Amino acid sequence: MSHPLWRGASHGALPEYGGASGRLGHVPCSVVPNANEDTPTVLSQAQQRAVTELLRVAPVADDLARRFQEAGFSLALVGGSVRDALLGRLGNDLDFTTDARPEDVLKIVRPWADAVWEVGIAFGTVGAQKQGYQIEVTTYRSEAYDRTSRKPEVSYGDSIEEDLVRRDFTVNAMAVALPEKDFIDPHGGREDLARRVLRTPGTPEDSFSDDPLRMMRAARFAAQLDFEVAPEVVAAMKDMAGRLEIVSAERVRDELNKLILSAHPRKGLTLLVETGIADHVLPELPALRLESDEHHRHKDVYDHTLIVLEQAMALEGNGPDLTLRLAALLHDIGKPRTRRFEDDGRVSFHHHEVVGAKMTKKRMTALKYSNELVKDVSQLVELHLRFHGYGTGEWTDSAVRRYVRDAGPLLDRLHKLTRSDCTTRNKRRAAALSRAYDGLEQRIAELQEKEELDAIRPDLDGNQIMEILGIRPGPEVGKAYKHMLELRLENGPMGHDAAVTALKEWWAEQG
Repeated sequence: MSHPLWRGASHGALPEYGGASGRLGHVPCSVVPNANEDTPTVLSQAQQRAVTELLRVAPVADDLARRFQEAGFSLALVGGSVRDALLGRLGNDLDFTTDARPEDVLKIVRPWADAVWEVGIAFGTVGAQKQGYQIEVTTYRSEAYDRTSRKPEVSYGDSIEEDLVRRDFTVNAMAVALPEKDFIDPHGGREDLARRVLRTPGTPEDSFSDDPLRMMRAARFAAQLDFEVAPEVVAAMKDMAGRLEIVSAERVRDELNKLILSAHPRKGLTLLVETGIADHVLPELPALRLESDEHHRHKDVYDHTLIVLEQAMALEGNGPDLTLRLAALLHDIGKPRTRRFEDDGRVSFHHHEVVGAKMTKKRMTALKYSNELVKDVSQLVELHLRFHGYGTGEWTDSAVRRYVRDAGPLLDRLHKLTRSDCTTRNKRRAAALSRAYDGLEQRIAELQEKEELDAIRPDLDGNQIMEILGIRPGPEVGKAYKHMLELRLENGPMGHDAAVTALKEWWAEQG
């Protein structure tokens, strides 16, 4: 007989995992349960992972649970923490739920934790840190939107079952009551986890009406976990996509970021487009599905964009790069507005990079991205075609300097974006483009070694310009500085004497 943890009943006792004794090492992130295996086998494997993971956090979790118990309250590990324990990927972020109200939670946690914060207390959440664990304790609650509100109305519940039914998906609606280690799974989350499917505890219509952002979370979890979304959930997403209009831009942006930074963003983005949610969140993406006919053939811009995103991910190196991924996702959004059918049957998209940069700035600003990120992504979008004027290496040193100057600190990302933008199936053309960019990078490296391209400045600074021309601070100094910078870009380092002569000649021409 299998352990009670894996029975169909909603409660079952977990095996004892040791309290304060022995702390097991963390199990490396394992592969998500394989849906092709028998469900009992998959569940048994998940049980083993969960026990090992819970052993690791037991000293802290049990200690905290006993303190709640002594104060007359219940405590349970809940939601994503239980899901990740079953997947063998539980980190140091632990989520708990309790029947204690926030003020009672504070009284229990403050003397125990290394640090406490109250940022989420209005929503019933108290944060704490203990022995390297980041902990959140949330009072049983239910939250729902009215038809116009952008913020949830929080009301507290009295049972863990009431709390679990209001959670977004069954795989996040499981709990382990502490210190008893009773497994609580009233909505079949274990089986859904084994089958790699996302369902809602109640009807998806009720769930999405309570919080429309859960529709985006469905796409995000599909992308993060490589799960499928249940057909009834997809249907509700299609029917209710417009409900996202009441959710604040900041919450939408944060959910979109998590999706884009996931392991399988294409899966989540495709779901957003196919359900119509992208029309309300990132309408520029579905707009890339341009129709073509036998007389006006061109690359599928939508599919091309998703390929570029995946190719950019492969070049990241040191973990997910939101700036690069956003630039890859948005680099061609100017094409629908600039598409022209030429007389010879070709399709052109002249200046789509300039139009796309403006569209990128507008969309990212609407989603409340930081000014710095908006600027960086827009700049990458505008520069992503510059290389294609390089040909087979005909650029002058001046053009190479300007390329580096315009990219600035984004140069490395521009290299990656430009290389990712090559999705041609013509192997000979792809190899030629790669060789050409290799050549450009080599020339940049050579000029970098000779001229310190990362800090291109005129040969004369502002103070020297004022001293040589005998002028005070003002617009003329700026004009002179700009002129000297152009000379530096055009000619490379000039030397002091030549720069002084060039400055005086320019000044004389100004009258």
